[in-house]
Amino acid sequence: MTVQIREFCFPEDFPPVENLWNSIEKGVSLGRSDTSKEIQKKLDRDPDLFLVAEENGQIIGTVIGGFDGRRGLIYHLVVAASFRGREIGSRLMNKLEARLRSKGCLRCYLMVTKDNPEGMLYYENHGWERMDFVMPFAKNLV
Repeated sequence: MTVQIREFCFPEDFPPVENLWNSIEKGVSLGRSDTSKEIQKKLDRDPDLFLVAEENGQIIGTVIGGFDGRRGLIYHLVVAASFRGREIGSRLMNKLEARLRSKGCLRCYLMVTKDNPEGMLYYENHGWERMDFVMPFAKNLV
């Protein structure tokens, strides 16, 4: 079958997407912003930046983008283990990057967990550069 890339549909896509995220062996850490309620808030802002890859009715990949009007962010690029090596992740990223460019995004960021050297290599091979001169910080506001 042919893999289709499409926009995420809420709420019907949430359970299979959440299951996919939970099945990923490393590199995806789900938190408070990945709940159904928080995903709905993200979709209210820019629904065109949450993409899924689907084959034969099964969601097999995701990527989420964010754009604040100045810079872009990428979250949760994942492909189910049995579908890797078929350029599905690259198709998801290419489509998302094109959508970000069309919004005027000049630069984009993403974070890779330290336990995911394969992810780091993937991004480096796709034109992303490490930023070892900055240290990420986080703060819970609620």
